[in-house]
Amino acid sequence: MNYEFFIAKRIIGSKAYKSSISAPIIKIGIAAIVIGIVVMMVAIATGIGLQQKIRDKVVAFNGHVIIMNYDSNNSQESVFPISKEQDFYPEFKQVEGISHIQAVATKFGIIRTETDFEGAILKGVGGDYDWKYFEEFLIEGRLPTFTKKWSEEVLISQYLAKRLGFRVDEDFQMVFAKDDPEKLPNIITFNIVGIYNSGFQDLDKQYIIGNIRHIQRINRWEEDQIGNFEVFIDDYDEIDRKGVEIYKSIPSVLNAETITNKYASIFDWIKIFDTNIYGIIGIMILVAGINMITALLVLILERTQMIGILKAIGSNNWSIRKLFLYNATYLIFRGLLWGNIIGLGLLFTQKYFKIITLPEETYYVAEAPVYVSLSYVLALNIGTFVLCLLMLLIPSYIITKISPVKAIRFE
Repeated sequence: MNYEFFIAKRIIGSKAYKSSISAPIIKIGIAAIVIGIVVMMVAIATGIGLQQKIRDKVVAFNGHVIIMNYDSNNSQESVFPISKEQDFYPEFKQVEGISHIQAVATKFGIIRTETDFEGAILKGVGGDYDWKYFEEFLIEGRLPTFTKKWSEEVLISQYLAKRLGFRVDEDFQMVFAKDDPEKLPNIITFNIVGIYNSGFQDLDKQYIIGNIRHIQRINRWEEDQIGNFEVFIDDYDEIDRKGVEIYKSIPSVLNAETITNKYASIFDWIKIFDTNIYGIIGIMILVAGINMITALLVLILERTQMIGILKAIGSNNWSIRKLFLYNATYLIFRGLLWGNIIGLGLLFTQKYFKIITLPEETYYVAEAPVYVSLSYVLALNIGTFVLCLLMLLIPSYIITKISPVKAIRFE
């Protein structure tokens, strides 16, 4: 029988233990673990959630990897066409881990109304376009359908709709300049079938989603000519490696660029969240550990006479240390239990009821997103438990310095 565990259980279950001098300090130690777990869980869930939301919004407008022509054009407009007749299209079989590839083109134009005008980019898409991301962004109307050769249906952002007073089922004119300034511009009348809001205002204020046929006609391209390809991969964590593999698999006249390079400033910014998360975890574990060390020292001092008696009847130092470590383990488990209940409760409340909101112009999201995963919850609990327990090995060493004779006389 494990007598150390038996004695620890008797101490924990005794009424004297619950009303002892050390009881308030023990409660403070448990509270420190509870608060630490809650703060760490919220930091990880909101940090990863915010990273994923911002990343997904950039991916929605660009894909993970963009295949384009080598040219000196730094604008968002497609200038030199690419043939769709490529070995990697419509299925990119040369590289594993690619879920989808789609052909698109962009053209800058001016939206003209009776009282106002606004510059925007028409993003032309075809039947191969994946609307998965924009289904989530859609707030009014429906998504366009481009099964016909010609379609004037477009999806416009809420930002542009508010600025210009547009509503679903309304028509508007968009003016596109030609390469030759002496020629009259192209004027196309579009019909708004849906309004979207990604929350990423920098992109929302630029893009209107329409039929790629219009851009091909304006630019005098053939039906098999497009502006660029957007490639989607299965695992974002492999984006850099897949970007290199894609680049090596396409013709030498084409270039491949990942969104992490194209929008380097945004992705460098969201990487800072990782540093913040690690800092919060380190501080919380340190605070919780120090509080548990204090509680353990108080427990040892409070039971000095018991330690002397156990030594006198033959218990070695490690057995007595184990007894107090069992006691501390129980306290850590209590803190972890309540910390998980409160932390997960707060996260699921935010996830489903969206209580905490954020300014979209700063964070690109309307409410604080949360990411809840069993893997990081388990890792957080196991890591906190192991680190706190290791920190408690040091103060438990004081037991080896206690003399049985002096301890029995201790009051």
